[in-house]
Amino acid sequence: MAEKKLSFEEAMARLEAIVAQLEAGEQPLEQSLSLYEEGAKLMKQCTALLDKAEQKVMKLRLAETGELEEVPFLPKE
Repeated sequence: MAEKKLSFEEAMARLEAIVAQLEAGEQPLEQSLSLYEEGAKLMKQCTALLDKAEQKVMKLRLAETGELEEVPFLPKE
């Protein structure tokens, strides 16, 4: 069965719930491992969504013609 893709906010909320459950330490080992695996998948999904969003970030600058133009945002290193 195909997994439902969660929004970034939904995935983060679920990841936070998983962390809370694991930190409580009240789950049996098998369930803790299952939660850990789910959390790892969610973390990978969130990272991919953030990477995709970062690639879309643009900045506006005033061109020599006086028009606004979009250029890729490159953070200063």
